[in-house]
Amino acid sequence: MVARVEITEKAAGVLERLKQQHGPLLFHQSGGCCDGSAPMCLPIGDFRVGPQDVLMGQIGACNFYMGAAQFDYWRHTQLIIDVVPGRGAGFSAEAPEGVRFLTRSRVFTDDEVTELDGLGEPPRGE
Repeated sequence: MVARVEITEKAAGVLERLKQQHGPLLFHQSGGCCDGSAPMCLPIGDFRVGPQDVLMGQIGACNFYMGAAQFDYWRHTQLIIDVVPGRGAGFSAEAPEGVRFLTRSRVFTDDEVTELDGLGEPPRGE
């Protein structure tokens, strides 16, 4: 089954370190103009997921949510979460590490879109 979101090996390594430091984490990408325009990695409990947040899948055993309006633009695109040197979103767990998570993407093939459409709409937060 095709995944709506994946993670690079390098980003998975950073994520594992962050999980050891902070405990269970989640990702959220809202599509805002500042924090949230990039994927934010947050300790569970530090961010309240709402019904407008679409569950894109899991990476490194962490749920990845995207704002519904953002999802409407990205629904035909696979998100590939990577990590690069630099300063990330101020509230994101990786910020003190000198790296930031980054969303790369690729457009799904027609067969993948058909497969995903057959699954129905992805679940949303509560």
